[in-house]
Amino acid sequence: MKDRIVVSAVCVFDDAGRLLTVRKRGTGMFMHPGGKPEPGETAVQAAARELAEEVGIVVRPQELELMGVWIADAANEAATDIEATVFIAPGTWQATPAAEIAEIRWLDISRPDAALSRDLAPLLTDHILPLLAARAL
Repeated sequence: MKDRIVVSAVCVFDDAGRLLTVRKRGTGMFMHPGGKPEPGETAVQAAARELAEEVGIVVRPQELELMGVWIADAANEAATDIEATVFIAPGTWQATPAAEIAEIRWLDISRPDAALSRDLAPLLTDHILPLLAARAL
């Protein structure tokens, strides 16, 4: 049986419609900004806190829109699943890497090969990018 980590993640877009991805220090995979809820924190509260801590985007929890909850292979931990509650930050944003974020990258989700990048987390390639592509049709 695989271990499971509960996380919150946020889809953030810039004014060109690109999706924000982040790479945490010491890892090779790009993923959503986000992380584990602290004790007593709801999924949406964790999402808003992590977004501010990791990339300097301040959004009130009630402004985040729920996309869904998925289970996917953890990007940087072997034999581990994540249970991710994913939100969308409405509007367009600019981001600056902070805290444990080593690098940010804006992903052009309009490109058909966007999900083929080998350095994207499984949550993105298996669940979020196909959903965003379907919404764009």
